[in-house]
Amino acid sequence: MARLQMGVFASGRGSNFLSILNAIDERRLDADIRILISNNPEAGALNSARGRNIPAGVINRADFPDRETFVREMFSVLRNHGADFIALAGYMKKIPDEVIHAFAGRIINIHPALLPAFGGKGMYGRFVHEAVVRAGCKVSGATVHLVDDQYDHGPIVAQRAIPIPDTDTPEDVAARVLRVEHQIYPETLQLFAEDKVRVRNGRTYIR
Repeated sequence: MARLQMGVFASGRGSNFLSILNAIDERRLDADIRILISNNPEAGALNSARGRNIPAGVINRADFPDRETFVREMFSVLRNHGADFIALAGYMKKIPDEVIHAFAGRIINIHPALLPAFGGKGMYGRFVHEAVVRAGCKVSGATVHLVDDQYDHGPIVAQRAIPIPDTDTPEDVAARVLRVEHQIYPETLQLFAEDKVRVRNGRTYIR
């Protein structure tokens, strides 16, 4: 079993990033975080990484003269830090197709709903939980999936559900789904560390 050499992408406070770090510290996850990349220079995840002496930097499309230079820089940073697996942890931008194809089967995302419901462009953060409550759903949860060239679309690797009482607000649902995210993401990453995930015909199987 080889340790995952991970690049983590985050745009916000990075609570899933911290859950991954905690799992590594507690030896529940065989991985090393080689680089933390954000599109947002104010992201709390950057401070968390630097506080742990993990290399961290900002790669924002707006800072580059053209798309080709932007993509080349992303590849360069991942390669120079030895990252061979990518975990998206609240990253609010679409990963360039070139990176997705180069890391096919080795790039995953966590989404705060039970895909394929409540996914797609614009479905992130509070918008997801507001839509879930508005629809009168009795359950929600978190999904970990492989990333392809569409939003929230790649093969599902793992899901965990929570019940939604009729009295729940979107904020209530968000808080309980986040707790599930912090459980399921490190567990799913460990499946990849143990080489237990297989994809056939667009569907994942766990050995």
